[in-house]
Amino acid sequence: MANPTIVLLPMWGAGHLMSMLDAGKRILGRSGGAIALTVLVMPPPMDKLPSDFDALVRREEASGLDIRFHLLPAVEPPRDFLGIEDFVSRLVQLHAPHVKAVISGLTGPVAALVIDLFCTSLLDVSQELAVPAYVYFTSNAAFLALLLRLPALDEEVTVEFEEMEGVVDLAGLPPLPPSSLPLPIMDKKSPNYTWFVYHGRRFTETNGIIVNTATELEQSVLTAIGDGLCTHGVPVPAVYPIGPVLSFAPPSEQPHECVRWLDAQPPASVVLLCFGSWGSFAPPQVREIAHGLERSGHRFLWVLRNPRAPGTPLPTDPNLEELLPEGFLERTRARGLIWQTWAPQKEILAHAAVGGFVTHCGWNSILESLWFGVPMLPWPLYAEQHMNAFTLVASMGVAVAMEVDRKRSNFVAASELDRAVRSLMGGSEEGKKAREKAMEAKIMCRNAVEEGGSSSAALQRLTKVMTSL
Repeated sequence: MANPTIVLLPMWGAGHLMSMLDAGKRILGRSGGAIALTVLVMPPPMDKLPSDFDALVRREEASGLDIRFHLLPAVEPPRDFLGIEDFVSRLVQLHAPHVKAVISGLTGPVAALVIDLFCTSLLDVSQELAVPAYVYFTSNAAFLALLLRLPALDEEVTVEFEEMEGVVDLAGLPPLPPSSLPLPIMDKKSPNYTWFVYHGRRFTETNGIIVNTATELEQSVLTAIGDGLCTHGVPVPAVYPIGPVLSFAPPSEQPHECVRWLDAQPPASVVLLCFGSWGSFAPPQVREIAHGLERSGHRFLWVLRNPRAPGTPLPTDPNLEELLPEGFLERTRARGLIWQTWAPQKEILAHAAVGGFVTHCGWNSILESLWFGVPMLPWPLYAEQHMNAFTLVASMGVAVAMEVDRKRSNFVAASELDRAVRSLMGGSEEGKKAREKAMEAKIMCRNAVEEGGSSSAALQRLTKVMTSL
């Protein structure tokens, strides 16, 4: 008889798909071969799957691990959507019949269905088939606490959050300014907001919530979730903090050009600026960044991309001569490198020459920075990144705050970037504290995933529950 299988249903974005796959492989490893993995892949509606997806499938299926991939049939995407959360959540709903058919047709028993945080409408399928269901939460426990709190908060706060008096009270976190809430939550009339309330409510129907964090990083907020303080008495399923879930490719024989450049720089002297797969800026902001970096006097490695062109999945490579202030490249040549295409962020953060990271505050990037003990300057752009930025400064203390003007498309002035870089990379008390806290977080992260650590123990509990069903 075939081994019981865990069915993974991630979103198609690399930050979601790869993180859930890595988590699934950890469960697989813990089970000692007692279970298999089946990965259901939803075809992206407009963009193709990552170009290396086929290579990923071949690599994983040839790894000797019991992993199978199943590409779901394409569906006609919604046309009248009013935002990304509305689009994604409705698209997932349309996949429900296909998901049900695949799970029903599997030859062996299904131990669990693990869904992405935007896929809670598929809990109807798991309930119909009597399959235990878990949410894999790719962000942090702070954002999870907000979503769990949102159904009650929706009733308590009758005005838009921007108009409310005071702060948002989230158990386990410092008082949260409404200006740090995720953008979709700032407009209660939007279907994106309605979907967040829906997902937050349905999390409580699952058998468990798997979070890509470590207990030591977010102790107070995880305790508050477990005690039901975020759901006002509504029972919360078991929460399993198993992170950081990060994957590291073996080092290449030929070091990347960015890494070779870093080899020539002094320890902890370089600030990295990198804004994720989707991060790009309009020309006026690019020039502000250039002026700020030049004024700061510090060494920098800047991954600079053009805004995404219509019909293309990712930002494009820029023309530096057109974008940058005249003479900037020549004046900073001795202490700066601008990289115009994809860069190996993890390898760069691991390098001893990197002393700070200007980041868009995607949770995967944050975890990579903490894993290597690199303090941050938060420059949030979209999704829950403004809340992540607040948490990094006010709760974790691993970052120096930088003033980002949300009302001007997250604009940062050259003078502010200059100030923040000097504070983080220089001798300021603020920068020193962030560096110390980042090094503490590095130790926490690594201890958590080692045998006997908190994340290792949570993974053990999760695997035991899944394999005993």
